[in-house]
Amino acid sequence: MSGSIELSAMLFNKYHRLDKQYRSYPTLEQFQHPISPFERFSALRDSCKSLKPLALNISIPFCANACYYCTSKNIVTKDRSRGATYLRSLEQEIPLVAKHINTQQPIEHLHFGGGTPTFLNPTELRQLMSCLKDNFNISSNKFTHYSIDIDPRETDWSTMGVLREIGFNRVNIEVQGLDPAVQRAINRLQTIEQTQNIVEAARTLQFRTIRINLIYGLPKQTPESFTQALTDIIKLTPGHINLQGFQHLPHKYPIQTRINAQDLPQSTAIAQMLNNAQQLLSDAGYIYIGMGHFALADDDLASAQEDGTLQYGIHGYSSGADYDTIGFGISAISQLGELYYRNTHDLGAYQTSSNNQQLAPAYGLVCNTDDQIRRSIIQALTCHFSVDFTNIEQRFKINAKDYFHAQWHTLQCMHDDGLLTLTEQGLKITEQGRLFTLAVCQVFDHYFTQEKQGNAVITRAI
Repeated sequence: MSGSIELSAMLFNKYHRLDKQYRSYPTLEQFQHPISPFERFSALRDSCKSLKPLALNISIPFCANACYYCTSKNIVTKDRSRGATYLRSLEQEIPLVAKHINTQQPIEHLHFGGGTPTFLNPTELRQLMSCLKDNFNISSNKFTHYSIDIDPRETDWSTMGVLREIGFNRVNIEVQGLDPAVQRAINRLQTIEQTQNIVEAARTLQFRTIRINLIYGLPKQTPESFTQALTDIIKLTPGHINLQGFQHLPHKYPIQTRINAQDLPQSTAIAQMLNNAQQLLSDAGYIYIGMGHFALADDDLASAQEDGTLQYGIHGYSSGADYDTIGFGISAISQLGELYYRNTHDLGAYQTSSNNQQLAPAYGLVCNTDDQIRRSIIQALTCHFSVDFTNIEQRFKINAKDYFHAQWHTLQCMHDDGLLTLTEQGLKITEQGRLFTLAVCQVFDHYFTQEKQGNAVITRAI
């Protein structure tokens, strides 16, 4: 956002919710159909023929401690030997997949997530990276995006040195909240000094990008405590700050049953948090990229948005050309052309398959033409806050107003509310409406509108 915009109470009350997870199209909820090894190998060979750049996503599912806000299927354990067993399975899966790709395909993006990737010790991390380098065209430089999620409670200067040595050039530091009352409520005790220590290490070791992740709407959180936490983070001047809303879904994520719903902030408090956040970040020179991401002007994402190369997909924002994604490990997500799939959550099934030189069970979908149309629109909205219907019509041989006849009335209401400007040639989200881009995206989400059965669109803000 180019300047500070007062948060609209009307837009907040109508378009902000915290009860629906939504990141990209198609959503993970639609990954329901079994995807056979034949389908995956066929998609890999198609990627090989096209020589598309690749992104690798490595899932390390272990955590030493349980965070009560978590929405991932992590494995909480103090037994570090489980990391070595899991690593052996990864070392079976990686070459099984890699033999179907072309060694000339560059690995432009590499990410270790979880869980807590540094649950693996430095020797194991080196071993895993060596396995990847033996099987893929990995070459870390200033143009590659090799990132890892960092828990400051589980990482020190020595480990940061190892990560830089083996090729990582970007870090995503998980903070979530800094107020002691909030931290006790979510079972994540973490000092600002621990975070500062990792930031200093990353700068000294010349990591290219430092991203810090915060959550708003946590139990015991107040506008004052959230503002103080964000102020403390801004003082560390990370290039990228990611704010996401907490979703209390204990029926879906059992660990969240340990959170007392009465401790969650009311909507008026959440609105104040968001208003304070965008004011603080704007004053500090951060640009609103979209979907909760704020970046300084020299950050890669800000540059990519300016030059029109920003991408948004199954792993969030990225810069550069379109690429295929291959995921390794349990729950890892892949996208190969129009095939999307996610590896099984079952650790036992994954390890048995890998150790038998077989692909683990996976579930997903193949995008049809309708999915491609909607994905193109959602991509444009999330990256550029606008969509050119003329371009969509030419690419897919449709008439946009006719094709989205059922949604046009909702879009017109959003136009009337000041969320966007709508014409038959396209739409553009307003400055005030940018914090609620997800609401506009969901209008074009076929699966989401089916679920809502005509009810008003709901979403998380930013």
